[in-house]
Amino acid sequence: MNEAYRIRVLIVDDHEMVRRGLSMFLRSYADLEVVGEAANGDEAIAQCATLRPDVVLMDVIMPGMGGVEATRRIRELYANIHIVALTSSSHTGTVTAVLQAGATSYLLKNITDDQLANAIRTTHQGRRTLAPEATQALINAATRGPEPTFNLTERELEVLRLMSEGKNNPEIAEALVVSRSTVKYHISSILSKL
Repeated sequence: MNEAYRIRVLIVDDHEMVRRGLSMFLRSYADLEVVGEAANGDEAIAQCATLRPDVVLMDVIMPGMGGVEATRRIRELYANIHIVALTSSSHTGTVTAVLQAGATSYLLKNITDDQLANAIRTTHQGRRTLAPEATQALINAATRGPEPTFNLTERELEVLRLMSEGKNNPEIAEALVVSRSTVKYHISSILSKL
């Protein structure tokens, strides 16, 4: 294949063995060229400045500057560089954070080398590739109802705090200087709201 058409790839992962393994896999594809490696987000940004890769394989969880922040900064500085988040986490918060930061694709590290190569090609074209677990995490985030708001009054919060300290109704009444029936009313209201 003509070298002008090779997709330039930067590998970012804090584990050297992972970087070496990915590099070895990717070097077997004629249309992919590994141009560099980085062990954290800071190194990734510096490498992007000098190497100008087409696609960055970005680990999400790394010491120092992690993949989410590095993705955000790279996309701000180099809009033409596409990022594939390549991680072991399918946690909804992680998936949404890295995609909102600007990653084009999200893959888990359990994929095959052919799947990874195809995802790099697809990402280079600006199209998304998502691991099924990442897709499910996004569906869960989109379909989850709003967090409940219980709208407890200030007095109900005081009663609840005293209940959580193990106080009984007479002790709560004494602490708040109210009648026992008032405490029962507040407890009933708290239970119905919760």
